[in-house]
Formats: sequence, structure tokens, C-alpha cells
Amino acid sequence: QVQLVESGGGLVQAGGSLILSCAASGRTFSSYGMGWFRQAPGKEREFVATISWSGSTTYYAESVKGRFTISRDNTKNTVALQMNSLKPEDTAVYYCAATRTKMALTTRRNYDYWGQGTQVTVSS
Repeated sequence: QVQLVESGGGLVQAGGSLILSCAASGRTFSSYGMGWFRQAPGKEREFVATISWSGSTTYYAESVKGRFTISRDNTKNTVALQMNSLKPEDTAVYYCAATRTKMALTTRRNYDYWGQGTQVTVSS
């Protein structure tokens, strides 16, 4: 089993930046593909970004492409989401997830482990 803990959320002004981090424990981190999802109140949880086990493949939701960057450091068992040019519509709880397939996947049902989430609020 894998445990995931997100950190780095907070309140920022529109146009600002945040870096979210996800720390993993349990089975070796490099064995899993990783993803970020987000959920706003009253909305479905949606895909944000994903990265393969090696870091060689990434995919992004169209709404964040060019603004967000996902990365991983397998020596530290962490995955990060750099968020730039934040907009009020980015406000949500952001969740880190891991998939045993090792691939970069965009659908939440493909993920086996989930963190508790971290709140990101972007004010106008």
C-alpha cells in the first residue's frame, strides 16, 4: 500500500503562483505513475496533470496547459505541481494520486491510491 500526503496549498491573488508537493511512503515511489486532480464545491473531480514512472511522459488538461508543470523526484519520493498565472477558476481541493500501471493516465478510475487533498484558493 502507498500513502500520499499533499502540501503547499493556500490563498493567492489572481496571477500568482503556488507549488504543490506530494510525499509518498510505502512501496518504492518509482514503481508508480502519478497524477494531480482537483475538485471544486459542487463539481466533479477533474484531471489536472499526470507523469509516468520515469518522468519521460506528461499530459495536462487543456485548462491548465502552459500554466502548470508536473515533475517528480524519485530519490526523494515526491511529485510536484508548479502552478503559474493562477485564475479564480483554479480554486479547488487538489489531490495527488498514484497508479500501479506506471503510466501517465488521465482518468481517475485508473488510480489506486489517493491523498487527502490540499486547498488552493485564488482570489480576484
